[in-house]
Amino acid sequence: MKPRVVIDDSVNDPNTGIWFAVPGGFTELPLDVLLAPPASAEAGQLREAITPLVEAIPNDVTRQQFIAQLASGQQLLRALREVGTVHCSLGVHYDDVGAGGGRTLHSLFTVSWRDIAWSPRSVSAARAVAAAEQHSNIEYLDLPSGPASMGETVRAPSPGSGLPPTPLLQIHAYLPHPDCKRMAVLMLSTTEVERRSEYRAILRQIAELTSFESPLAGAPKN
Repeated sequence: MKPRVVIDDSVNDPNTGIWFAVPGGFTELPLDVLLAPPASAEAGQLREAITPLVEAIPNDVTRQQFIAQLASGQQLLRALREVGTVHCSLGVHYDDVGAGGGRTLHSLFTVSWRDIAWSPRSVSAARAVAAAEQHSNIEYLDLPSGPASMGETVRAPSPGSGLPPTPLLQIHAYLPHPDCKRMAVLMLSTTEVERRSEYRAILRQIAELTSFESPLAGAPKN
């Protein structure tokens, strides 16, 4: 059976600037809807979608916890948007490697733009991982889209933050744009640090399929 390919409407948007494909198990979080102004049509759509879920929760305490978690998630997405994030997807997969036991694994995939000083793309790619703090497993790539680099960081919440002391693995791929003035940063984050090789393979696959030109350019129209 051939893999199922879903083409998003944004592939035809001339202002997109970057095209990529994610494997199965990832669901896009619609930033424009989740972060829409209260009086906008998008915010109304969000309320329509969430209201049945909230009303189906029988317990008032649980209902308030759900609303608080939603607000916390929106705050996180807002912070991501402020640093140039243009895409965010939630990954849900079954751990079928070794003694994984089929448990559910979660990850977060983001695509962000970063303005950079002009320099050759290979230099920008190398500089990105060299300038970042605590990068390990650094790798330089020659992708179909051009020079790129990859690196990993493992972070833990600071004491007193109130967050669970679970390490967070963040795998980065840095892809300088052909204009040499900006860089696409692909990042895959997960608390499943022991599955770093599998998640790195996922991000590498996404990076290899990323393009700064529409893959449908010049394709015949039906």
